[in-house]
Amino acid sequence: MFLKDKLKPFSLILSPMEAVTNPPFRKICKDYGADVLITEFISADALIREVEASKKKMFFVEAERPVGIQIFGNNEESLIAATEMAVAANPDFIDINWGCPVRKVAGKGCGSGILNDVPKMIYLTKKVVEHSHLPVSVKTRLGYDENEKPVVYIAEALQDIGISAISIHGRTRAAMYKGKADWTLIGEVKANPRMQIPVFGNGDIDSAEKVVEFKERYGVDGILIGRAAIGNPFIFFHAQQALKGEKRTPISVSERVRVCKQHLEGLIQWRSEKLALFEMRKFYSGYFYAINNFKPYRIRLVTAASFEEVYKILNEIEEDFTI
Repeated sequence: MFLKDKLKPFSLILSPMEAVTNPPFRKICKDYGADVLITEFISADALIREVEASKKKMFFVEAERPVGIQIFGNNEESLIAATEMAVAANPDFIDINWGCPVRKVAGKGCGSGILNDVPKMIYLTKKVVEHSHLPVSVKTRLGYDENEKPVVYIAEALQDIGISAISIHGRTRAAMYKGKADWTLIGEVKANPRMQIPVFGNGDIDSAEKVVEFKERYGVDGILIGRAAIGNPFIFFHAQQALKGEKRTPISVSERVRVCKQHLEGLIQWRSEKLALFEMRKFYSGYFYAINNFKPYRIRLVTAASFEEVYKILNEIEEDFTI
């Protein structure tokens, strides 16, 4: 089974996101209540070419456990080699991305592009399982498009070849991130009496209240939080409170500023000052979404040319606002 000794009966999982779920942000999410962490997705082809940026993505620290390394690809040999490299890094599990819908990935038959060829998806997954002594999980979608959504069959078939957990995003590949996520089939997978492995749901979870609602409605073993966590690691803290029936504790401006600084400092160490300043741009709105009239500050933050300038603006925010 999938890390049963390490998982809670219900887990909050930080959904893997490119250029988001790197070690500095994963640590923050862990601090605020994420139960399970997963790396950014890593190209199997890039790993076997010894691309340093891809190899670096496998890095994690002990405090992140349970943590998974996520790989993607479409070629048997490269997936096997990448699996062996990921296993050597000794995470708690290996996760296969059969869910990414973006064209540069899915268009090559990787990610959710594999949903056009389910037998190949099952075959390649089996090869990964065979070459890993660690548990293997899969993240996927309902199907390729609205014409066919075979996820109930896929989940059974993948369980039968040895995966230890499945995460399902409630959209098809064709839907990308548009429209409303449909959790009905996620619920059907979980309710299937043949399913013995944990089933995790994903899609449109943007509040602590939805975590509780979807847990109770669909009976899943855990929920992945993705886009709603960008700049808002506090969603895990509030979700943990909601699951316990506790009243939500507001996050002060001072705490938001402190965590934003921590994130920036971590990114500078992980990447470089220039790249950190660029990558942080996507996070500011999330960190300060509760502040009225924040736009002028956001514009200054995303155009700031140095770490010192960002710090100065963040200090101004702390001085000028209260929640």
